[in-house]
Amino acid sequence: MTDAATHRVFNQVPDLAHYNLFVCDPFVRAALERLGGGWHAEALGQFGARLGEPEVQQWAADANRHTPELHTHSRTGERIDFVEFHPSWHALLSLLRGQQLQALPFAQPRAGAWSARTAGYFLQAQVESGSLCPTTMTLASIPVLRKEAALFAELEPRLYASEHDARDLPWRDKTAIMIGMGMTEKQGGSDVRANTTVARAVRGEGRGAEYTLTGHKWFFSAPMCDAHLVVARMGAEDGPLSCFFVPRFRDDGSKNPIQIQRLKDKLGNRSNSSSEVEFRDATGILIGEEGRGIPTIIEMATNTRLDCVIGSSAILRAAFVQALHHTRHRSAFGRLLADQPLMRNVLADLALESEAATLLMMELGHAFEHAEGDNPDPLAAAWKRVVTPAAKFWICKRAIEATGEAMEVWGGNGYVEESPMARLYREAPVNSIWEGSGNIMCLDVLRALQRNPDDGARLLQDLQRRAGGHPAVRAELASLQALLREAPEHLEANARRFAQGLVLTTQAALMLAHADAEDAELFVASRLGRQHGRVFGTLDAEAGLLKRVASRGFEG
Repeated sequence: MTDAATHRVFNQVPDLAHYNLFVCDPFVRAALERLGGGWHAEALGQFGARLGEPEVQQWAADANRHTPELHTHSRTGERIDFVEFHPSWHALLSLLRGQQLQALPFAQPRAGAWSARTAGYFLQAQVESGSLCPTTMTLASIPVLRKEAALFAELEPRLYASEHDARDLPWRDKTAIMIGMGMTEKQGGSDVRANTTVARAVRGEGRGAEYTLTGHKWFFSAPMCDAHLVVARMGAEDGPLSCFFVPRFRDDGSKNPIQIQRLKDKLGNRSNSSSEVEFRDATGILIGEEGRGIPTIIEMATNTRLDCVIGSSAILRAAFVQALHHTRHRSAFGRLLADQPLMRNVLADLALESEAATLLMMELGHAFEHAEGDNPDPLAAAWKRVVTPAAKFWICKRAIEATGEAMEVWGGNGYVEESPMARLYREAPVNSIWEGSGNIMCLDVLRALQRNPDDGARLLQDLQRRAGGHPAVRAELASLQALLREAPEHLEANARRFAQGLVLTTQAALMLAHADAEDAELFVASRLGRQHGRVFGTLDAEAGLLKRVASRGFEG
């Protein structure tokens, strides 16, 4: 009898597991300490170890394989509008809540809290992205809701809670809640001023008054949140836009008539339920000043944009780490991929991209901490207003390109759904689209500079100082200043060029100030010195340096 086996399995790469995402990342650890969040390092070390366990990685895979299911009616015909999730989704949210990533800077207002939260969010975003959406929106709602003293007194303990409460109950009956947002309508997209949802007064007037909302939202994320901040027009379709707190249940315990029409069948972010809804006289409470709906919701959106930067930086990091792990275990043509000169160039380039993104996201988180409060720092405020949209534009786009490159490192094994690369690749575009696509971000950069003319000078002087007068940075800053002097129409046409130049110059300055000197010079030469090609892997450096650059990015 012959043996039925036709071959033995070898030269296959084991799953990357049993590693500590925090301990293995020298860049985020150093930035956390430098920016005042070192007090949180021990907790992040424990969190990083948990995220590296196979069980958590399986949760991420399961939550995206077993997608949310919409149940519009009960067995007996009552309207319930309930979205059912796989248990892995709730396990992931429990991890996020356990770290207070939905509220940490507000729940623990101490120096370095924003840096601590940025680092923690960055770690979980490397494992699973869909569960971040309600976490982000909940955090972003807090500055808006805190201005409504009576309402926030009841919301606060539920928003700050460190345990996940998955029960489908009125928010006052729960120990922990999540907040979503509803802006986009099918006719308007990013143009919120085209919205037609109407709010009509029922009881009281002004802030805290009760209204009924009639209309729709084309992207409503995520419908199982306990309440949403919603933009609607006052009284008529041509009335002023205002912002409303719209809970899933009314005060009498009945379901608020927010009818889920369907869940979006998305390219990525599949574990999260994005939906289309109709408001059928849904109860809402006026938040903020009447007619100030867009500034109110934009305050929330600004915080979500920071998380888009963090989330895309995390995707960059995860793609690089997976590529490096693969090449350290896979052989071709007689030697490991990681030992081959051209592959080293690709890996080193990915490592530089990830390191620069990490430095920028941590610096932005630090700026958010100092941009508000009783004594805001004007420079930090400039970083928040100007660099945040520019970073969202650039980092989110670089994540798309980097995940494609990392998938190619894996070859055909990376193109199948069993690998982590396919999910990373499908996740990468969402942050570039959500809360303002690339053109919106670049135009927001220009608008921020026009509204606050001193911000430009503050930022450029700060970058020059951080770069230590480096000639390449100085030249790029002069180019940016020249662009700002162009006629408005020409400047708008070059808004992407300006935003890209601003981010690359910012990253170069941060690398020169805080990275290994060789890494910094290689980044500056490739990104500002125009040596960098249109693809990763075109660095001009000797083989030993390329190996050192790639290896410094993952200590494990």
